Amino acid sequence: MIFPGNAVEHFSAPLFVAWQLTNRCTGRCPACCEESGPDKGWADELTAGEAVDVAQRLADAGIPYVAFGGGDPMQVPHVWDVLRTLSGRGVSLKIETDGRVLDDAAADALAELRIDNIQISIDGASAATHARMRPGSASFDQACAAVRRLRARDLPTEVVYVPTRLNLHEAAATYDLAAELGASAFVTGPLMRLGRAAEAWSALAPEPAEWDAAAQALRTRAAAHDAAAPRLNIYPWDIEAEIQQRLESPQAMILIVPNGRVKLLNALPFAPGDLRTQSLEDAWHAYQRAWRSQTVADFIARCRDNPELLQHANETWPVPEVETA
Repeated sequence: MIFPGNAVEHFSAPLFVAWQLTNRCTGRCPACCEESGPDKGWADELTAGEAVDVAQRLADAGIPYVAFGGGDPMQVPHVWDVLRTLSGRGVSLKIETDGRVLDDAAADALAELRIDNIQISIDGASAATHARMRPGSASFDQACAAVRRLRARDLPTEVVYVPTRLNLHEAAATYDLAAELGASAFVTGPLMRLGRAAEAWSALAPEPAEWDAAAQALRTRAAAHDAAAPRLNIYPWDIEAEIQQRLESPQAMILIVPNGRVKLLNALPFAPGDLRTQSLEDAWHAYQRAWRSQTVADFIARCRDNPELLQHANETWPVPEVETA
């Protein structure tokens, strides 16, 4: 790769890739930004062979880091083929999962890979709150056991907590739980107005002052723990601020969605590339051009006044090739 500058156009390939292997999972979480679920798998998701081919192409391009989300990637039958293909070629991996399928055998297998971190969703300090936030997903006990199992193998494991009106009262206590489990980090941030959370925004979203107070309580609680406690990571932007920031300074990354399309960002519906029909290089160039499209700039500007447009985030729209913003 050649890096003569820091604008997205100056990179000959992505610095990292976010990859959603599937949109399927067992849960129907009300705050899910991807609208995943047991019946939400896309009809045209990449086959096992296609997914391994994409993994090989990413490794061939020298991509150093791939982050897997979804849907739950660990519930995809061919996930191990994809992970081993990448890890065996020196690619570092991040995995987001609910922990349901991370038994001892899975934890042992992960310990053999080049893992940068694994994120486990725990959305409350009690089983009742976690179940209310994550119906159908891994149980509270399963998620906690997964963190313990991974940490016992020295795998960097983070607890991810999504704040809503249903669980905000347990924010600081959930940090305490993460510390008790031995988590490496506690990751949270403002509720994102995407997917199901966007549909139920008025019922789920805390008031800004309520979130600010909870964030400060988390900082206070984290400071009260010793140096071995989880690192506290609070994302600074809500989704409206993030897409504006990304328009002004796009990341040198791509998002691969389950059917192999390449999107600009999970918060935006635009998918200028397709790894089923294009080389990685061509998809990357399409991504770079799309960030300068007037269509994309206009959509982001409209979202400021009409955030309901973000309900289209999980769609895959084309981007006119001839435009520049």
